[in-house]
Amino acid sequence: MSAMPYADDGTWECGAKKPHYTKHERKFIAQLEEDLREHMEAAKPARYRHSLSVAQTAEQIALMYGEDPLKARVSGILHDWDKVLSASEQVALAKELGIDMGVDLELVQPLLHGMTAARHLPQRYPDVTDDVWQAIERHTIGHAHMSALDMVIFVADGIEPIRRDVPAIHEVREMVDARDPLADVYWTSFYHGVSYVIDTERYLYPGTLDIYNELALARKANR
Repeated sequence: MSAMPYADDGTWECGAKKPHYTKHERKFIAQLEEDLREHMEAAKPARYRHSLSVAQTAEQIALMYGEDPLKARVSGILHDWDKVLSASEQVALAKELGIDMGVDLELVQPLLHGMTAARHLPQRYPDVTDDVWQAIERHTIGHAHMSALDMVIFVADGIEPIRRDVPAIHEVREMVDARDPLADVYWTSFYHGVSYVIDTERYLYPGTLDIYNELALARKANR
């Protein structure tokens, strides 16, 4: 029996565990969610709902895999903070923050928001730890050496319940359902993302190919 069933309306439900937060932690989550609402709800209502859904999904995946649910929840709340900016504003902010990806930043604009948020939001939220900022930075392109928190956010972003249950997403959801190793879940989510970019004939960032190759070789060596 699936541990994470589909609801009556066909949407995927993630987990059933409840984290045990202190009063201070609950207050901090509430403040972040209120900040996100003020920052994003009016400008990008769908993105706002997605961000909250990612946060809740990440929290549940963290609980399932024995990781810190608070860090996962915080990462999810903040991961798309800079998506309120236009494409040109995201590129301009990335340049201002000194981000260099080795290619014209206009080509990789959809990948920038995690990196920019991870660089400027620590000034607003100094109590948030570095591993959270790393997870936010890596949620768009991944990395060959992901921490467990990195993988939780990356996967949650791709499978949160608001997303349609297309075959690639369904496969990853089923892997989470089955408690497959988190590294395997991340790999599957990652290569489906690469496949989507290729199938839709979009620009594939060369760094993504480097990550793919390093992961593929490591997996082959560990078989």
